[in-house]
Amino acid sequence: MEFNLIQKIAIWALPVLFAITAHEAAHAFVAKKLGDPTAYLLGRVTFNPLKHIDPIGTILLPLIFLILPGGFLFGWAKPVPVDFSRLNNPKRDMLWVAAAGPASNFIMAIIWGLLFKLAEGLDGNSFQLPLAYMAQAGISINVVLMVLNLIPIPPLDGGRILLSLLPNHLAAKLALVEPYGMFVLIGLLATGLLSGIMAPFIALAYRVVHFIV
Repeated sequence: MEFNLIQKIAIWALPVLFAITAHEAAHAFVAKKLGDPTAYLLGRVTFNPLKHIDPIGTILLPLIFLILPGGFLFGWAKPVPVDFSRLNNPKRDMLWVAAAGPASNFIMAIIWGLLFKLAEGLDGNSFQLPLAYMAQAGISINVVLMVLNLIPIPPLDGGRILLSLLPNHLAAKLALVEPYGMFVLIGLLATGLLSGIMAPFIALAYRVVHFIV
């Protein structure tokens, strides 16, 4: 079924906002639990999306991708500030703080999957199709965000996880990539390589979510 822009915004707006809010709040919450209150003191341990929205990454860029053909949605929220030196065990705890974001998206994908199952049972109800389409969007955006953020390039969450796991001498070398990580990501996106890299992992994540729900 083809949707116009207004319909696409109506379907995708809440799933996108919930996805980025849960992701950033999870980072902030786990950082607080592991010793760094920086994000907590800035009010980032919250499900209020206004605390996490980046005007370009959360609104403008996803809107552009909704307009463009292809169906790939890309964007980001305001990064949660984490002072890793304040964590109880900086190198070890970096992994848990980083993993919290993708883990929250996995949980959100399952929740949206359950809502899709609910929609399937609403035969004849006027809410059935809107809920089903929104649930599908919710699964999609959360799976994409999870896989994207697990790419092992700093400053993505996957890069932070890899830094935590590597021996110190190798972690120090990988950390040198961080100032250029987003340029690498944009380059992969512009050349079309990013979607190719992510596609098999997205397909696997969909299978896992559908198996659970």
